[in-house]
Amino acid sequence: MPAQTDTEPKRDDSFVADVLPGEAATLAAAQAALSGERKGIRALWPFLGPAFIASVAYVDPGNFATNVAGGAKYGYLLLWVVLAANLMAMLVQTLSAKLGIATGKNLAETCRDEFPKPVSVALWIEAEAIAMATDLAEVLGAALGLYLLFGIPLFASGLIAGAAAFAVLGLQRYGYRRLEAGIAVLVGMIVVSFAFQVIQAKPDAAQVARHLVIPGFAGTESVLLAVGILGATVMPHVVYLHSALTQNRIAGRTEADRRRIQRFERVDVVIAMSIAGIVNMSMLSIAAAVLFGSGIDSIPDAYAGFKGQIGDSAGILFGIALLASGLSSSSVGTMSGQVVMQGFINRRIPLFLRRAVTLTPALIVLAIGVDPSRSLVISQVVLSFGIPFALVPLVLFTRRRNLMGSLANSRLTTAAATVVAGIIVSLNLFLLYETFV
Repeated sequence: MPAQTDTEPKRDDSFVADVLPGEAATLAAAQAALSGERKGIRALWPFLGPAFIASVAYVDPGNFATNVAGGAKYGYLLLWVVLAANLMAMLVQTLSAKLGIATGKNLAETCRDEFPKPVSVALWIEAEAIAMATDLAEVLGAALGLYLLFGIPLFASGLIAGAAAFAVLGLQRYGYRRLEAGIAVLVGMIVVSFAFQVIQAKPDAAQVARHLVIPGFAGTESVLLAVGILGATVMPHVVYLHSALTQNRIAGRTEADRRRIQRFERVDVVIAMSIAGIVNMSMLSIAAAVLFGSGIDSIPDAYAGFKGQIGDSAGILFGIALLASGLSSSSVGTMSGQVVMQGFINRRIPLFLRRAVTLTPALIVLAIGVDPSRSLVISQVVLSFGIPFALVPLVLFTRRRNLMGSLANSRLTTAAATVVAGIIVSLNLFLLYETFV
């Protein structure tokens, strides 16, 4: 297929698909930005949003579990892993957003079109397993937040969390801007909660700076946690989702328009992922400052530890952040699962039915009494093993000029993405060797 040209319409010569009345102002502003009528922040504003939805997956309950465990067991040692994972996430999410902008397709749809059917079906099955692990972590996190804050039994908390996630998903009926605003409010609650906790905990700034730039491990268990942190940060399901969020949101008519949209979306990614990265680094640093050497490695124990060491307000803030994280990320995870199914096998089920189905495994775990915190950590390791199956196709597709046109990766970008994929695969292989050999 030849590369797109500046005069070739991309999607029925329409500027935007599926416009709802409430989105008209945003879309008009976007058109004005692309034409040069709006400048600076006013030009950027209508393009902000997709990366903020994706960023929810980078501050989900799995991050709470791995960061708390890492800080409590190893102090500030694994901060460099959090920073490295966040930089990787910026690159990955930029590529995903770019694929949707350039092709008008999401990653799952592109896999279906470009790979042989057996490969596409295998990737779909793997992606569905990853979606289940994701939803397990997110519902467990929200349930834990309700349990810690209000003492509601875990199973009942899981049911309430599921119902609340339905409400967040319901915002889609009023347009993507309403959903983006709802997600932004929940992310804001997480940011504010950890900002106050940092003030209360007073992490050692010198240790933070040192371990952000000096890599290190302390045995196999620290590698397990590092892989979990990576899995909790570079999330495979939002690699699929981000391309879907940009594919029809604002569609450029020409190659020049698409290049401008990509520049705006790159800023969106940097802002959203930077916020997520700061939250994760704060989370681990707080655990290192307050819980290191205490033997605490579970979320409930961390909640009690924060209350005991800093004060009741610290525990409450931690619980609020966990609850907001679980509710927002559970909704985003359900959206990702829908994108995966529709993209790979061209089948769609009602979003709320999918939410009900994916809620079941988490409710089973809560009902039989499996340790939620340990389940969260293991789920993040599972997610880490799924990253290459989303990342490798993404790199292969975004380097192809016949698919991407002028937005195809440069050689440097492809090389960097290849290194990221190699690091992730190598960490997983090392973990397998150390665990089973």
